[in-house]
Amino acid sequence: MATKYIFVTGGVTSSLGKGIISASLAKLLQARGFRVTIQKFDPYINVDPGTLNPYEHGECYVTDDGAETDLDLGHYERFLNIPTSQANNVTTGKIYQEVITKEREGAYLGKTVQVIPHITDEIKRRIQLLGNTGNYELIITEIGGTVGDIESLPYIEAVRQLKWELGNSNCLVIHLTLIPYLKSAKELKTKPTQHSVKELLENGVQPDILVCRTEHHLNMELKRKIALFCNVTANAVIESIDAETIYDVPLLMLKENLDKTVLSKLKLRSGDEPDLDKWKEFLGKLKNPTSDVKIGLIGKYVELADAYKSIREAFIHAGTVNECHVEVISIHSEHIDSQNVHQMMCGLNGILVAPGFGPRGIEGKVTAIKYARENNMPFFGICLGMQCAVVEFARNVLGWEDANSTEMSADTNYPVIDMMEDQKKVAMKGGTMRLGAYECHIQKNTKTSQAYQLLNISERHRHRYEFNNQFLNAFEEAGFLPVGINPESNLVEIMELKKHPWFIGVQYHPELKSTVDNPHPLFIKFIQAALEDRRRKENSPAAALEEHLAIYQ
Repeated sequence: MATKYIFVTGGVTSSLGKGIISASLAKLLQARGFRVTIQKFDPYINVDPGTLNPYEHGECYVTDDGAETDLDLGHYERFLNIPTSQANNVTTGKIYQEVITKEREGAYLGKTVQVIPHITDEIKRRIQLLGNTGNYELIITEIGGTVGDIESLPYIEAVRQLKWELGNSNCLVIHLTLIPYLKSAKELKTKPTQHSVKELLENGVQPDILVCRTEHHLNMELKRKIALFCNVTANAVIESIDAETIYDVPLLMLKENLDKTVLSKLKLRSGDEPDLDKWKEFLGKLKNPTSDVKIGLIGKYVELADAYKSIREAFIHAGTVNECHVEVISIHSEHIDSQNVHQMMCGLNGILVAPGFGPRGIEGKVTAIKYARENNMPFFGICLGMQCAVVEFARNVLGWEDANSTEMSADTNYPVIDMMEDQKKVAMKGGTMRLGAYECHIQKNTKTSQAYQLLNISERHRHRYEFNNQFLNAFEEAGFLPVGINPESNLVEIMELKKHPWFIGVQYHPELKSTVDNPHPLFIKFIQAALEDRRRKENSPAAALEEHLAIYQ
């Protein structure tokens, strides 16, 4: 069967959830037995989001093959439980970089290089790259931005051309739009959607399906009105009402027959109803927890939830396995000091110190880690979080007062974290870190090996600095053990504190591999440790009183 293409565009406003709709449709099609993947085309000129501040674009999601990509690829992997790659995320920067490189090489034989056909041809080539592998029957392409943006025009034109070249039965456009509710008039308004579709039509693209984000249910009369004025069939107007959780959306789209409508328009057999039993079981546990814990997420980008999107979703997955509601308390590391750390930490059942770059907020992270270590509170450090744990231990246990990472202090006498040797000659910032999946060998009879039930693992990385092996013996003798090592580079991947209920730091990013079907084992065990911490505090009247007093201080 020839690969068929589904395009998802957005109108009226940004942040309507194109990524979630794309992932939900893909989940339904996958559950019907189709081989499907999703790709994201972003209209910004950055080559990738790797150099973007998290406040600009949320987290940077890293794939196994080392691509720094849009956070929507995390949704794709979490829903489909299949890995994405460099080919799944394309930016305008990549498109123009490729075209300009070809022009410099003389590939266009002296032609004037223009948006049409050269840029649009490169976009079409990238769109069909995954389809040409023969691995997928359906490819969903999410077009970033909002219809009407200048930046999006070449992508819309490429979609128009592909629709003409491939035919309507092989190419379909879903337009995600907004039906706002005017409280004063007590009415849902369709005019913004009509204008958005008009904008698409002016660019030569007729949407086949409209997915309408709304706060209130759309009745059949309203759907018929939208269908009439936007020139789509009535069954192609799909309600997307605000959901309690993003994991409800596949079932809401199933109820609206989005998958059936897509398959009908692409002239594909719908077959049996999709097998979503495991998904429904997950949702049942998610919505009916039997216990709860409070986890402090300590970072310096906590004002923006998307900055730690994969961590937050990994907590949901792990909490569901434990039938536990994980309440994530965001704590800005710049606000933590030795005077308030007890008040901020004592009501928690564990802390996760998040990844990041640069010196801002580092001392707050170190202070929080010291509190967790001394008070037997479950601790989980990721990337910079692990490095801060190493610095804290060096200062407060080994007695090296000025121990630090050379990222924060180049002239420290104890550079326990130092730049990787192969990074010292790197001048370019974009795409030059240690990126992607690397092997790790885990020591037997450790909490980490018990979590994984494996001794050889592969995890994704994104860093320039590493544990300085010059100081390894001192840490081992004091009980902070390097229990995970990369077999090729001898890089320390996992540090585990021997005499502590649960104190683990990892150099890699385990949150990037947590999915609904396969929650990450370290997150699962961390939540189990947090549950144990809660039970301990409940059985200790003194600890409960202390927590109560701290909350009301």
